Amino acid sequence: MSPLPPPVREGVEGALGRLGYTPRIVSEVPVTGGCINHGARISVDGGADFFLKWNAHAPPRFFDAEADGLHALAAAQAFRVPAPLARGGGSGAPAWLLLEYIPAGVPGPGFDERLGRGLARLHTSAPPGARYGWSQNNWIGALPQSNRVSRSWSAFWREQRLAPQVRRARDRGFLRGPGASMLDRALELVPEALADVDKGPVHLLHGDLWSGNQYAGPAGEPVVIDPAVYHGHGEVDLAMTELFGGFGSRFYQAYAEAITLTDAYAAYRRDLYQLYYLLVHVNLFGSQYEERTLAAAARAAAALSG
Repeated sequence: MSPLPPPVREGVEGALGRLGYTPRIVSEVPVTGGCINHGARISVDGGADFFLKWNAHAPPRFFDAEADGLHALAAAQAFRVPAPLARGGGSGAPAWLLLEYIPAGVPGPGFDERLGRGLARLHTSAPPGARYGWSQNNWIGALPQSNRVSRSWSAFWREQRLAPQVRRARDRGFLRGPGASMLDRALELVPEALADVDKGPVHLLHGDLWSGNQYAGPAGEPVVIDPAVYHGHGEVDLAMTELFGGFGSRFYQAYAEAITLTDAYAAYRRDLYQLYYLLVHVNLFGSQYEERTLAAAARAAAALSG
């Protein structure tokens, strides 16, 4: 971790003073796990701890969008979420976000069930009349994520999720080899694959629910962090949990007890939803994810064409 930049220290100490704390940082301990931002647990005179993240290259409103997502998760009362306390920087200085510090603990009894029920509660917390999208755009990792509101889930998924990532990847020379036609075929089949979703409820999504974005808090409770929220189809979050693993079987059972999954999820929707995250990984990390991306597209296309 790079040292806390002086403009960040100055801004954070000013914010701490306005929040009623002693405005002097006395220690900073690196916190690893992210690949985009610097992170640290900071302590102030008097012993209070906070979590601080900063980024010298963050685009405008990057941390505003994260704070907005955390507020949305907290309002759903589905699981514990760190509270955003202050943010600042920009205009040439590193952007930063000060958060409540929730230390990690050991998963308590029923942790997986609580997390699964919590995700179902989050999904069903969307207000009546909600449409697909969100009130502002945000980011998936370091990549922009458009959330323009739509009445059609299939149009939203194809035009605001899959297609931009495919264009970005191909502009960089990826996904042009053998098997690439299956990716185009999968995009063509999205309206057919997702047509019936519009008949069901709109869900509030975490948007980036991999195992590194959840952990056990000090009392063994589920804590969820780093959202990329929007209104969509809840199976998207489930597909992301399955992409890289790390979630127990009772998590899925508890979720399914609250929200019934259709046969279409296992048949082809999981692949169509994981395709977005695989494309994101191609654009963030390169060719090592091309094979998995094309395989997911081929499976979805085959299932829908069979």
